[in-house]
Amino acid sequence: MPIYQAPLEDYNFIIDDVLDTYTCFKDIPQFSDVNRELMESILSEAGKFAEQEIQPLNQLGDQQGCRVENGEVIAPPCFKEPMKKYIDAGWTQLSESPEYGGQGLPYLLNGAICEMNLSACTAFSLYGIRDGSIAAIEKNASQEIKDKYLPKLVEGIWGGPMCMTEPQGGSDLGLIKTKAEPQADGSYSVTGTKMFITGGDSDLIENSNSIMLVLARIPGAPDGIKGISLFIVPKFLVNDDGSLGERNHTSVGSIEHKMGLNGSATCVMNYDGAKGFLISKENKGMAAMFAMVNRSRYLIGQQGTAAASVAYQNAAQYALDRIQFRSLTGPKNPDLPADSIIVHPDVRRLLLTQRSFVEGSRAFNLYVAKLFDELDYSQDEDRKTRCQSLLDLLTPILKGFNTEMGWESVNHGLQVFGGHGYIRENGMEQFVRDSRAAAIYEGTTGIQAMDLLARKVLATQGEMLKIFTSEINSFCTENKDHCVVGKMANELQAATARWLELTMEIGMSAMKNPDNLGAASVDYLMYSGYVTLGYFWVRMAQAAADKEKQTPFTQAKLQTAQFYFDRILPRTATLEKTIQAGSASIMEMNAEAFVL
Repeated sequence: MPIYQAPLEDYNFIIDDVLDTYTCFKDIPQFSDVNRELMESILSEAGKFAEQEIQPLNQLGDQQGCRVENGEVIAPPCFKEPMKKYIDAGWTQLSESPEYGGQGLPYLLNGAICEMNLSACTAFSLYGIRDGSIAAIEKNASQEIKDKYLPKLVEGIWGGPMCMTEPQGGSDLGLIKTKAEPQADGSYSVTGTKMFITGGDSDLIENSNSIMLVLARIPGAPDGIKGISLFIVPKFLVNDDGSLGERNHTSVGSIEHKMGLNGSATCVMNYDGAKGFLISKENKGMAAMFAMVNRSRYLIGQQGTAAASVAYQNAAQYALDRIQFRSLTGPKNPDLPADSIIVHPDVRRLLLTQRSFVEGSRAFNLYVAKLFDELDYSQDEDRKTRCQSLLDLLTPILKGFNTEMGWESVNHGLQVFGGHGYIRENGMEQFVRDSRAAAIYEGTTGIQAMDLLARKVLATQGEMLKIFTSEINSFCTENKDHCVVGKMANELQAATARWLELTMEIGMSAMKNPDNLGAASVDYLMYSGYVTLGYFWVRMAQAAADKEKQTPFTQAKLQTAQFYFDRILPRTATLEKTIQAGSASIMEMNAEAFVL
C-alpha cells in the first residue's frame, strides 16, 4: 500500500527561511496579519486532510474510474464524501477574495496545499481546482456576472472547467469552430464541440452546476486567435436569486479512456445552442483567457512536483526496507543475509535525482506563488510590473520543466522498486500512468518552450530574462565568498552568464533560419529549468548553512544541494551542444521518409 506524508518541515523552511515571506508580506496590507504561526497551523491541518482523507482514495479511485450515464458523468463513488468534507471545511475558499466568500489568505498557502492534495490523489484534487476560472471571471467579467457566479465557485459547490480544445485544432486555438451567435436578450447561442475537458462534469456535489468557460467565435469575427471570444456557459441557467433554473443545452458526449488519471473525468462536451454570456469584449477572448492560463499552467507544473514527491517517498522507504546484495565496501547489515538496497550507489543516484528535483521545484513553485500574491496585492507599481514580467517568463519554465522532470523522477521511483514497481498493488505504476499527462495538457512541452523562447525572451529582446538573471547574479555575488555555498554560487553565476549568451546565439541563428528557433526551444527550456533550480538550491543551501543549529534536515539540504551541482546542473553542458546543433539534422529528411 503506497504511503504519503505531507512535507510540512520543507514548506515552513522555504516559506520563512528561503523566501523571507513574512517580512515581504508586512508591506502588503492584505496580509498584514499573516504570520508563521497562522500559516503553519493551516498547513498542518491541510496535511492531515491530505494524508488521512485524500491519499486513501488514490488506488480505489483509479479502480472505480468514471462513467457516463444519460449524458451525465458518474465520478468514483469513493470521492463523494471526502469532497463534501473538503468543501464544508472551507479549503476551496482560502485564497479567494472575501468579496465573494473567500478568506483572502495568500495564494502561496494555496499553492502548498495544492501540491499536497495532488500528491495524495491527483484525480480527486483536479475536481477541486477552480483557480484559473475564478481569476478569469474576476479580472474580466461584468460585476453582474461576478456576483452571480463567483460566490458558489469560491465555495466549491460549482465546478469551473475550461473548455478550449477542439478535435480538429488541439492546442492551435486559432482553428476553433465553436460558434456564438448574439441573441436579443444580450446572451449568445453557443454551438460546437470541445474535448479533453478536465472535470467537464461530475456528480460529486448535489445540485452542482458546471460553470464552463468556453472559447467560441462570433459571426464575422476575424480568422485565427484574433477572432476568439470567451463565454460563460452554465450547465444549469442561474436565476437572479442565485437558484438553479432550467437545464442548458449542454451535454457530455463521452469521457476519454486514458492511460492514467482514471478517476478524473476528461470529457467531450457538446453545445447545441446553449445559452452563453460574454466575458470581457467580443474578440478579446485570448486576452481574458490568459488570466486563467497562467494559474492553470502553474498548477499543472505543480503536478510534476507532486507526482515526483509521492513517488520519492515510497521509493525511499522501499530502498530502506528491501535487502539485496552486499555493499561494495563491505556488509552494512551483517546480521541480515543482504544489505538494504539504499547502500548501492546507483539506487542512491536515482533517489537523489528525485529528491533534488522535488525539493528544488517546490521552492521554485512557492516563489512563483508568492509572485502571484505580490502582483495582486502589492501597492508598489514598480514591484507589480516586475512580478508580472517574472511570472510571464517563469510560468512556461515551471510548467514545461517541472512536468518533464516529474515524469523522469516518477520513473526513477519505479526503477528503485525493480520488478515490484511494475506490479499494480505497490502503487508505483499508477504514479507513472497518472503523471504522464502533465507534460501534455495546458500546452505540451514544445508549446511551453516556444512560448518561453519566442514570445517571452526574444520578443522582449531579453528584457524579461535579464530581470531574473540579474536577481540570480545579485544573490551569487553576495554569496561568492560564503564558506559553504560560495563554490555553488560561482558555478551558478557561470551557468547564468552562459544562459544569456546562448539566448543571443539562438536569436542570431534564428534570423538566418527560423527552424533553428524551433529546434533549440525545448533544449533551451530545459537549460533554463536547470539553472532556475540551481538558483533555488543555492538559496536553500545558504539558508540551511546559516541556521544557528544544524539538524538532520539542514544537513540533508546541504548534501542534496551538492548532489544537484555535481550531478544535475552539469546536464546543461549537453544541452548547450544540442542547442548549438541547429536544425539541419532535424529538418533535412523528407517528410515521406518518416513512414517506414
